[in-house]
Amino acid sequence: MGGSGIGGVVTVSGSSAPAIAGTTAVPGTGAAAGTLAVTGGTRALPTAGVAPAAIGGMGGSGMARGTAGVGIGGASGSGGLPVMGGRGGTGMMMAGAGAAIGGVGGTGTGASGTGAVAGTGGSTGSTNFKPCPATGDCKILPLGDSITVSLGFTGSYRVHLFELAVMNMKKITFVGSLMNGPNTVAGMPFPKKYEAVSGITIAGIDGHIPSPGLNDIPHIVLIHIGTNDMYMSPLGAPDRLGTLIDGIIAGAPDALIAVAKIIPLPSGAAAVKTFNDAVPGVVQKRADAGKHVILVDQFTGFPANGLSGDNVHPQQTGYDAMAEKWYAAISKYLN
Repeated sequence: MGGSGIGGVVTVSGSSAPAIAGTTAVPGTGAAAGTLAVTGGTRALPTAGVAPAAIGGMGGSGMARGTAGVGIGGASGSGGLPVMGGRGGTGMMMAGAGAAIGGVGGTGTGASGTGAVAGTGGSTGSTNFKPCPATGDCKILPLGDSITVSLGFTGSYRVHLFELAVMNMKKITFVGSLMNGPNTVAGMPFPKKYEAVSGITIAGIDGHIPSPGLNDIPHIVLIHIGTNDMYMSPLGAPDRLGTLIDGIIAGAPDALIAVAKIIPLPSGAAAVKTFNDAVPGVVQKRADAGKHVILVDQFTGFPANGLSGDNVHPQQTGYDAMAEKWYAAISKYLN
């Protein structure tokens, strides 16, 4: 994709509407729009039917310390969207071990840490990247396999994602060559389009790019793909994902591309972990090259009761959780 854009990876973690108050803020170098508060602890909001915006930490300066794993924080000073802390040597959000996310629009250098994950926008700053039009609907392409098609709940995560947008007075529509879902959501006509095929692999959906869905060039692409690869051929799946992303960049050069760590698959847990562990690197490689690519962690915090009886496809609880993760990641880009 041409032009400057997102230089870092934004990761959304936690339960369906993750909201953790940060303790202190970790400044990024060259931050343009505030810093991010990071903490490592608990969750605070229920899953569905609640406003998606997380309450971020209010902080001034200093270092954030997480108690375990990776921490989650919000935009300092005004709450805002939850953002996962950096991946560090020990996985702990502590200076000198794991790295914290830098300020929004900054270079993402963690305070006293190593291996920092770049903040959204990198050196160019997220405020300079606006994939959605100033007026009219922001066109979103849901792309993937049967999880996006919705075998466990008609309309998949698209239903609650549209509901969240309506509730927050954001203008979105979905694009693609296929359609399903309810007629109305939140009192508004529901845009039923998507681009997904049941049983398809990463390489298979890559064959659909450019597809009829991309003839109506999207402003945002949501990619959740790889579950079928875990059954069929997990080896090389991250490389195939990279090829898919590159194809979408070529077909929609000005779009924001949100790439998911896939949701749990109990029968292929080991393969899913290996794949999901590689996804951030796939995304970061494109982000470092100046592409508009972000990471959305749909795995971490997925509800224990989120899968339907087949233990593959989400039921409504799981889809609502997915919607809230997607919304938390893209809402800052919506008008």
